[in-house]
Amino acid sequence: MTQSPRETRDSNQPSTRERIQRTAIALFSEHGYERTSLREIAEHLGVTKAALYYHFKTKEDIAASFFDSYADDVDRICEWGEDQPKTIETRRELLRRYAEVIRAHVPVLRFQQYNQAALTRLDRGSIFRQRVLRLHALLADENDELIHRMRAWDAITTLYSNWITFPRTVDSDQELREASLTISIRLLEANERERTEKAGG
Repeated sequence: MTQSPRETRDSNQPSTRERIQRTAIALFSEHGYERTSLREIAEHLGVTKAALYYHFKTKEDIAASFFDSYADDVDRICEWGEDQPKTIETRRELLRRYAEVIRAHVPVLRFQQYNQAALTRLDRGSIFRQRVLRLHALLADENDELIHRMRAWDAITTLYSNWITFPRTVDSDQELREASLTISIRLLEANERERTEKAGG
């Protein structure tokens, strides 16, 4: 059945849970995680604390949901990669997909960058490392030369560090994202060239 414009527009509206997450991450970023209360989140949303409790019982539950969502997205691209041949084309595509995950989770990654103590208490720090290790295993083989394994690691971390922490001047988010992705892909292409040269030599 064809949807009316109103139905289509309404279906694209964020859910209450998503609105809570967006409001919370904005307040955490502006005021700090420790100084933000559930009451403030509810007030900014224009809902009662009881309505907020329906979705999240504590502030910690909200923060934990950020990392679980990030982990789910990385798992999806890794599952895709694990079903593909380990070619340079697959590895380029993995980096492109990971760049999109980072783009979608920039506020969460910034929260992770500046709230390490909270991350430790939430027991979510391992989520980031586990996912990076899983992705790394798709970009380099365990018997690769050390420099190749390190380049693959740098290809992953460059996508995060250059876009999230690189000092901003006149560059747009899009320019930073594309430059970071270019650097990451070139690191893997350097590995591929060296493997090819070694095999032909």
